[in-house]
Amino acid sequence: MVANILRLFKIPQISYASTAPELSDNTRYDFFSRVVPPDSYQAQAMMDIVTAMEWNYVSTLASEGNYGESGVEAFIQISRETGGVCIAQSLKIPREPRPGEFDKIIRRLLETSNARAIIMFANEDDIRRVLDAAKRNNQTGHFLWVGSDSWGSKISPVIGQERVAEGAITILPKRASVDAFDRYFRSRSLSNNRRNVWFAEFWEENFNCKLGMHGKRPGSLKKCTGLEKVGRDSSYEQEGKVQFVMDAVYAMAHALHRMHRELCYGYPGLCPRMANNIDGKELLNHIRAVNFNGSAGTPVVFNENGDAPGRYDIFQYQITNRSTAEYRVIGSWTNKLHLKVEAMRWRMGDPSFPASVCSLPCRTGERKKVVKGVPCCWHCERCEGYHFQASEFTCELCPYEKRPDANRTGCTPIPIIKLEWHSPWAIVPVFIAMLGIIATSFVIVTFVRYNDTPIVRASGREMSYVLLTGIFLCYAITFLMIATPDVGVCSLRRIFLGLGMCFSYAALLTKTNRIHRIFEQGKKSVTAPRFISPASQLVITFSLISVQLLGVFVWFAVDPPHTVVDYGEQRTQDPMAARGVLKCDISDLSLICSLGYSILLMVTCTVYAIKTRGVPETFNEAKPIGFTMYTTCIIWLAFIPIFFGTSQSAERMYIQTTTLTISLSLSASVSLGMLYMPKVYIILFHPEQNVPKRKRSFKAIVTAATMSGKLTQKGGDRPNGEVKTELCESMETNSDCTSIL
Repeated sequence: MVANILRLFKIPQISYASTAPELSDNTRYDFFSRVVPPDSYQAQAMMDIVTAMEWNYVSTLASEGNYGESGVEAFIQISRETGGVCIAQSLKIPREPRPGEFDKIIRRLLETSNARAIIMFANEDDIRRVLDAAKRNNQTGHFLWVGSDSWGSKISPVIGQERVAEGAITILPKRASVDAFDRYFRSRSLSNNRRNVWFAEFWEENFNCKLGMHGKRPGSLKKCTGLEKVGRDSSYEQEGKVQFVMDAVYAMAHALHRMHRELCYGYPGLCPRMANNIDGKELLNHIRAVNFNGSAGTPVVFNENGDAPGRYDIFQYQITNRSTAEYRVIGSWTNKLHLKVEAMRWRMGDPSFPASVCSLPCRTGERKKVVKGVPCCWHCERCEGYHFQASEFTCELCPYEKRPDANRTGCTPIPIIKLEWHSPWAIVPVFIAMLGIIATSFVIVTFVRYNDTPIVRASGREMSYVLLTGIFLCYAITFLMIATPDVGVCSLRRIFLGLGMCFSYAALLTKTNRIHRIFEQGKKSVTAPRFISPASQLVITFSLISVQLLGVFVWFAVDPPHTVVDYGEQRTQDPMAARGVLKCDISDLSLICSLGYSILLMVTCTVYAIKTRGVPETFNEAKPIGFTMYTTCIIWLAFIPIFFGTSQSAERMYIQTTTLTISLSLSASVSLGMLYMPKVYIILFHPEQNVPKRKRSFKAIVTAATMSGKLTQKGGDRPNGEVKTELCESMETNSDCTSIL
């Protein structure tokens, strides 16, 4: 109000205590200057303290009035501009609080209990009553008080409630005790006081006595002697604002001196230009231009708004080990905070650093989901699945070939695996394949050793070796399917995957087709059909095999073999279990196409086996071939649902590879066991049966088969052996019947 009045008359004013931020408005208070910093600096210092303590969730408490409300408003404004600190509640203490008002304030502050730090711009009396209410509500040690310069280092607000005020951080403009003033004031007495009209009243108050009959203090107090001494007969402590009062007076003096030197240079005393009328605007310019060391040794200067620079001491109210409470300087603020954290002390026996945050920091691998409207409050959400923490607030998906690392702060390559030789999925098919290769090699060696014996010759040596080669390849493909994929292995897989089956079933198809043609031809004439010689049979067989090879070469040309890493096959819910599978670039469709031709040969061969089922059982292995094909069809009918039914399984590579290799080995084993083991048994253990039989003409053979068919129906009405006898009687030769059948 004084500033408003003085500016009307253009009278400059220098304040030693007013800190309201509004007074910095140079458009409204243009003739106002002050030697103390405005509360906007104080609010900035308090914000820096809060930030340094890593508190991001605080409440404010202000006494109703210009000082409290302006200070809190400045703090809130800075918090909005800088961000990082949220205001949980902003409460106001009424000028005339009702009973229970302070208990109500404490309860409201506890509604946001995480906001432990309380920023206070309140007068001494309100500070004391707030602390008392916290004590009554058993909140000693809960709140972290941050007080403005109205609290400063004063004892009166904390007397009797040291525990609840323990750890309070307060701020006070940097000041120093002026020794010269102490000497002056202690020398004052009733006799040498000439200027201060209130000195007598002070004397009575200070020494608790009465000055004669006209004393101001009523009652029967002792009479003042006038010999009392300040600081000796009473407690004395220099008022904290003495420095600023002196600086304000000296600032005006320096401005007047500069103005006198400019307007009255060399003129003793006031010259007419200053004596009659002083231009207030001109004097203001001289005030704003002063720059001198003040009573505390710090520079006294003003900015363009008439404000002094912000210089503060930071105090903390501490209780020492001797249970004595005192304010200790823990830092300073001069446009920047200098805080000695190691000098700070909190509740006795509690070494932890206090927190005032809305939400605890998220752990690594978690993102913040901010509560709408309160950026300091959030929920922590873990980055799930294949997501990693890309920033404080976001999770992002790792590249397809990568997975999150252990703490989900980045991505690491997914491990690449393949079917290992020591895996149970590989050991079983390899064991079966090795037994099969040994057995096949044994049969081949036996046939080579006894190559010219009747049984070997009767079974068709050339076709037998082709069939045994196919059986051997069916076993050998197991090792290629388990070997580590590379371009060479992938090429060999494409070639030999269907080649073994193609060799086997091409040979069997040629055999069954030959038998069928022979006996079909025999029904029409006694002339032998064409292409039944061994050379013709080989040509037919290799013609069928060449179709498979041609398809493989076309496949090579269209899609050259290469390896791929399949990250989708074992992409499990748990990224830590995810694996990339190293494999050849052979799709399920390509695999079926590769085997499809061999399966077609197998089905065709089965059809011929069914057609030749009525042939006498020892004619060209017709019935063993039939049983072989029936069993093989069952094996491959079981293979298809197993192979395709596991396409979504995490163990797909293992199951499909094992199923395929075992199916090939079983097919080969059926052919080997039914077609060749009986012959090997006779060759090795019953050589007496491995003797030449009497040759008969093609006509005799066909006639025997024809008669066998005609007499089939009579078998049910004749005694055992009659059909056989009748068949034998129809032969042109007199050979023994058993040698034919």
